[in-house]
Amino acid sequence: MSVLTVFDDRQPEQGEQYSDFVTINYQLEQIGVQFERWTATAEFSADADQESVLAAYADAIDRLKSQYDFQSVDVISLSPSHPDKVAFRQKFLAEHIHDDFEIRFFVEGRGLFYLHVANKVYAVLCEQGDLISVPANTTHWFDMGENPSFKTIRLFTTADGWVAKFTGSAIAATFPSLDDLFPE
Repeated sequence: MSVLTVFDDRQPEQGEQYSDFVTINYQLEQIGVQFERWTATAEFSADADQESVLAAYADAIDRLKSQYDFQSVDVISLSPSHPDKVAFRQKFLAEHIHDDFEIRFFVEGRGLFYLHVANKVYAVLCEQGDLISVPANTTHWFDMGENPSFKTIRLFTTADGWVAKFTGSAIAATFPSLDDLFPE
């Protein structure tokens, strides 16, 4: 189940949680974030390759491509046994921005996006079926947890794909992690 926790950016120990999709969507719309739920148009196995996953969501991807002129689409997958899971987690945990907006759709698993907007931090737990877009130049970070288990479709408006500009802020380290907020 998707969950949104809204914090004052100076009070990471106190947040207000929402678990109703309509409320989460409304809260995120207020900061320009698109949040949707999708279903596959075809079934595929858990170990499906990139082409199979993209084919299963082709209609929705085509709609987004035409709406936003996306130039590249890929699938990223991490499991608890991935040899570079610690390095990947650290890379995404650092607060950063992108020149273009990013869209992620969770095919499997879960992850926690933190959006730092004005004086608030919006922690969005995304799970299978959730699509989130982070507006361009929005400071944010992502926690996949100590034992990541997710598969996401990523869409980009540039051919370069994921290019981050790190802010140098240590704010991400002051907020509860995915594992702290939502232990499995």
